[in-house]
Amino acid sequence: MNELLSPASTLSSIHVPSQAAHRPALAQGALAPLAARCIKVSWARHLDEVRQAQRLRYQVFADEMGARLSGPLAGHDIDLFDDYCEHLLVRDSDSNAVIGTYRVLTPAQAARVGSFYADLEFDLTRLRDLRSRMVELGRSCVHAEHRHGGVILALWGALTQFMLRNQLDVMIGCASIPMQHQGLAAGQAAASIWRQVRATSLAPLDCQVLPRLPLPVHRFDDSQDVEPPALIRGYLRLGAKVLGPPAWDPDFNAADLPMMMRTQDLPSRYRRHFATELS
Repeated sequence: MNELLSPASTLSSIHVPSQAAHRPALAQGALAPLAARCIKVSWARHLDEVRQAQRLRYQVFADEMGARLSGPLAGHDIDLFDDYCEHLLVRDSDSNAVIGTYRVLTPAQAARVGSFYADLEFDLTRLRDLRSRMVELGRSCVHAEHRHGGVILALWGALTQFMLRNQLDVMIGCASIPMQHQGLAAGQAAASIWRQVRATSLAPLDCQVLPRLPLPVHRFDDSQDVEPPALIRGYLRLGAKVLGPPAWDPDFNAADLPMMMRTQDLPSRYRRHFATELS
């Protein structure tokens, strides 16, 4: 997801102040384009760059998907975790506009803010022994006009290098399924997708988690096989596991599947690809 850092930079020890306006320069300038010359990847270093990511998130989540977002700045998706996260940006090389983003919460910063975001939606007790090696990925989105493999690979290449440099080997996150995905009745798609991934990609019992606000999947007709959203399909191809049944997120009107991926579980073909792109 390309080389993350300049030779003079290091991410072996991370310390990030809580205010994004005073963040250290984790990446010295933008990264070389990956897979296509029209995109470039960098980590946000200043508050104005974080704001660009938050504006894109609002466009995708609120304007496009209908999420109910409230915050201190109109037209921006902002919550209390943002000041503690690293923000990964994919830009269009011609316009320099942010067209894709992820935010990354490290174990140290999760301890500072008091929890991972996923703690708010799930009981993560069974993951307690992994927390010191675990980062949380969140607020992933790509602009509607740029949803192609190059952007996703750029994000994942940078994230993989981030993990390797910081000796972290577990990623968690909540992957959302819109309640009316693919034109089906509310909840039907989520129930179908949960049935499918439970059969093929459920994590071992010692890593399973429970939703704090469960989606009542048993109430929906799950007989029709529904293709999961592209992000979930991508996670599963990379070896991710589903940690349990979905939670319902009323603000985003979505079902959130808890997912986990270990770097050691990346299929060899992807490990080779990222090693080549990140060298």
